[in-house]
This record gives sequence, C-alpha cells and structure tokens, in this order.
Amino acid sequence: MNEAATSNVTSWDVVLPDEGATSRLAMDLASMLMPGDMVALSGELGTGKTTIARALVREIAADERLDVPSPTFTILQLYELPRARLVHADLYRITDPSELDEIGWDELRDGAITLVEWPDRAAGAALAPDRLDIALSMPPGAEPTVRRVRLVGHGRLAGALMRMRATRALIDLAGFGPARRRHLQGDASTRTYERLIGTRRTAVLMNAPRRPDGPPVRDGLPYSAIAHLAEDVRPFVAMARGLKARGFSAPIVSAADLEAGLLVIEDLGMTSVVEGNPPMPVAERYETATDVLAALHRLDLPATLPVAPNIEHTLPSYDVGAFLIEAELLVDWYLPHQGLPPITPEQREIYRALWAEALAGPMAMKPVWVLRDFHSPNLMWLPEREGLARVGLLDFQDALMGPPAYDLVSLAQDARVDVPEELELSLVGRYAKARREADPNFDVRGFAASYAILGAQRATKILGIFARLDRRDRKPHYLRHMPRIWSYLDRCLAFPELAGLKDWYEAHVPPPSLPTPSLTSPVMSPSLPPTLSPPDPPEPGALPDGPTGDTASAPSTPETSAS
Repeated sequence: MNEAATSNVTSWDVVLPDEGATSRLAMDLASMLMPGDMVALSGELGTGKTTIARALVREIAADERLDVPSPTFTILQLYELPRARLVHADLYRITDPSELDEIGWDELRDGAITLVEWPDRAAGAALAPDRLDIALSMPPGAEPTVRRVRLVGHGRLAGALMRMRATRALIDLAGFGPARRRHLQGDASTRTYERLIGTRRTAVLMNAPRRPDGPPVRDGLPYSAIAHLAEDVRPFVAMARGLKARGFSAPIVSAADLEAGLLVIEDLGMTSVVEGNPPMPVAERYETATDVLAALHRLDLPATLPVAPNIEHTLPSYDVGAFLIEAELLVDWYLPHQGLPPITPEQREIYRALWAEALAGPMAMKPVWVLRDFHSPNLMWLPEREGLARVGLLDFQDALMGPPAYDLVSLAQDARVDVPEELELSLVGRYAKARREADPNFDVRGFAASYAILGAQRATKILGIFARLDRRDRKPHYLRHMPRIWSYLDRCLAFPELAGLKDWYEAHVPPPSLPTPSLTSPVMSPSLPPTLSPPDPPEPGALPDGPTGDTASAPSTPETSAS
C-alpha cells in the first residue's frame, strides 16, 4: 500500500486480492461516510464499480440481502436508510451536464450519501467538495479477482481516509481483521461505536477523535477546559484499567491507537439495567449498581492512574468552576429556548453566587471517582458474572474527583427513564446504609443534602444541554424529556439548603411548555426523609432500605457531562 497526503487531499493505493478484501474495503468505506459525502467510482467496464457500489449500499443499510439494482438505465436509485438518505447514480448515459439539472441532481443529493459511477461523463458538474474518488483497474497478468484501487480523499474525506486506514490497522492488530462491522446507535456525543462481529467473539470499536477546544468563554479558557471534559481517549483507558484492577466490570482495552483516538474494547453485550417498552428500571440491577457505587466510594481512590508505559492521567477536580459553568447552560440555552431575553450581568453574578454557596456542602465531602454519566444507557447487565461484576460500566472518560452523591443522582434520577419513587428511596437508603456500615462516621444528613443540591445542579445542566441539542445540534427529540427534568428540579429546589436558588428560579426560569409526564410523586419532601435520619436504638449502620422521591439523569456522552 502506498500513501500520499497534502493539506486538502489524501491518496491511498490498495491491492484487493479477492472478494473478501473487497467486502472489507466496503465495510471500511461505509463506516466513514456521512450525509453530504460523495463517492465517485471510475474505471473501465468490468473493473467492479457496481460491485463496490452495491456492497457499499448494503453496508450502509446493514442489510446483506438488500436488492441493489444497477442504475445504468434509470440513472438514479434512491434509498431511505436509517443512517442516511443514499443516492446511487450511474452517469454513463449522461451526454451533457445540463441533463443533471433536469433530474434535480443538486436537490436529490443534498444531505445524502451519494455514490456516482462514471462521474467523468458530467465533466465535473456532479462532483461534491467532500468527495472520495475511487479508481479501479485490473493489474496486467494478475488473477481475475485482483483489483488495484486508488483512493483519493478531498475535503472532509481527506482526513477521513487517513483515519479509515488507521482504523483498519487497529482492527487487524486486535485480531478482528475478517470481522463484520456493524454501526451502533450513538447518543448526543461526537464519539461513534461499531460492533466487530467475528466468528467466535465480538468486540466494540470506539472512534473518539480528539475534540476541538472551541472558543474561549471565560478567563481565556474554552468550555471544555473549564468543565474538565476529556480531550482524547487516554482518560478512558486509564479509568477502564483502574476500575478493572479494583474488581469492577469496565471493558478490557485490547488494542489502542492513542494518538488517533481509536480503541478496540471488550463487548459488554446489549442487556441493559432497564427493560420493557417504555423502558423501566429492573430493581435488582439498579440495586447492584448502587452497591457498585458504595463499594467504589469506600476505597481510597488515587487521582493519578497509568495509561500506558510512561503515560499517566490525572483526574481533574470537580471544582466549583466546573459546576458553575455547567449550571450556566440554563441561562445561556434554556432561557433563550423559552423565548426570554438574556439575563443581565448582575443577575448572572447573583445566580453564580447562589450556586457557589449551595455547592459548598457537597464540595466539603471526601472526593471520590465521579464517573459522571452513571445511568441506564451506560450500565450493562452481565448475568453470567457474580456480585458487583454483574454491572458493566461504560462512558467514564470524563471522570473527575468529586462529591460522592453525584453518580447516585445520575442513577436514581434518570432524564429519560421514570424511576419509581419507592425504588429511588430504596436506592439512596441502600447506599447510605452501606456507607454507614463501612464507616460509622459517614455523614448521612450531609449526604442527603448533597444529593438534593447535586440533583438540582444536574437537572439545571440537563435543561440547558437539551435546549442546546435542539437549537445548535438540530436534535429536537431530547425536548420531550424536559418536563421530567423540570419535575426533578422542582423537587430538589424544595430543600431548605436551596431556598435562595428556589427564589431566583421562581423569578427568572419558567417551566417547559410541554405537558409534564406522569410521575409517581411530583413533589419531594423538603425535609430529610425518615430513612435518611441516623438510627436511634438499632445497632450501628442498620439503616432501613429507603430514601427520597422519584428521579432522572442525563444522556450519556460529553453532551451530558456538559460539553
């Protein structure tokens, strides 16, 4: 293989010895293509343009049996696929570029993945700036199945082509060369995932390119730096190995390209801690997840972890600056979403001061590893394992050293799953009891207050994130969760420690304009629930199983970690 690259164009020469290699190339190409991209296929008759195009369509559709007719006579073939709209065109019969206008070419391919055979017939008029040129030829004297392929990436696909090569190299290194690649549905994150399906085992490919810092928003720093979001995969590798070494079921990292942001990790399966339609928590699984947190938080956890030889990762502190910049997502995104004008600088400073005062209590608690997105999308159920190992852990690259109540809020207050009030009470009580049994000095009352404060902060952040996902990222489906989040926020603000913030919210923050979903209990008691009160006569640590109200968490990914 030969490779060449400039700032805007990348080329890669590949020899495909057989049909299997051709299929793998189609898999690799399908994985990198996005709406708006174009693949232009050229070569003499019989070199296999339609073969590659057909394989690409089937890979993007994730349907090996999909009927993919040649568009030689129809010129265009359209596919409405789950990943994207796809246009397969054969321009062999085009005699003048103006004919493309007659069939509405520009409108048809707008926002679609486009595959074009014989692109030269349109004299360049059919070509897009984000394009991959594929030229096929048959080497003289080679076997009939052999093809020489020259790939040239333009625009976005220049970098994507180089990333595709690095990805293929890592898959081969991990021993999954012949494996099928299947796209996994993601969330609000920029990361993508694929399942690698081998003959005897599976794995997951994590594609997490280094995230751009973005513009400075305060003190010359970008949002990601203030909120302490991971910029590459090193924190994930460090946390995965740190959790695994302590007996928890984080995925094994079997191969890594740290510079490219590519990992092949253990496949923890598809069984979640929720079941049904709509999904509902499975009590045993949530209880075990709660036990995982209690066991983790009992440990003396280091702030620095090894990544690889001579490479370490230090977990940042979940400091007040990070909490405040997350809380400000509400005023920067949710309030405009509600049609309100920007708040004044004076109002913002009052808001920040109120939050800083409220956060003093949680910040005073001994810091632990805060995995940050400890909720149903990132918790897998592994029934073949025993004890705490039955809970598989995902999505912890943004982990911090911070207050222990945060991850319990994430679990028991899920933004997209209704957790019954009785279950939430049981989970918080279960956690407090386990901590008290391990340490009779564990501050149950302080923990309960911290739980409410961090619940309000997290709900505040998520309202801002979901508004941003709608307005900036064109993902309006998150808006349907806002009424649930509002209910959680309203309950948490009822606690006495948040009286000042409650007044500010009542004066400046309207509820979402969608019908509130049916929840078991719309109001959380502003006083400490009896189950969180220190026991009177019973023996030390004998707390009943049960704490406080019905709840919700944020979506997985940096978007919920406040990216």
